[in-house]
Amino acid sequence: MLEIRKDGKGSSRFVVKSLDGHPLLESVGYADPAEMDLVIKQLKALVQNPACVERRTDHLGRFHFTLRAPDGSLVGNSQFYRSEAGMENGIKNTLRRIAGLGSE
Repeated sequence: MLEIRKDGKGSSRFVVKSLDGHPLLESVGYADPAEMDLVIKQLKALVQNPACVERRTDHLGRFHFTLRAPDGSLVGNSQFYRSEAGMENGIKNTLRRIAGLGSE
């Protein structure tokens, strides 16, 4: 499921959600709704490239991942995970949900 949200600054974001409604990935803010729509349309092709997912660990030891476009620009961020295995499961679920967009 993909949810569109407006933030307090007038930007729009999309959120990829799990089957039970938990957020898996939240996009960066887009001031132009047409730009966000274009990124959403390109998501399925984007996740076919394993290099689009960047695994990270913050200074507190929490794991998270980012989704990047081929040009390196940030598309979105995951939630934080307590373990690397949890993050890998989050990546798998996020990619599966994006691959299934439009067939829900």
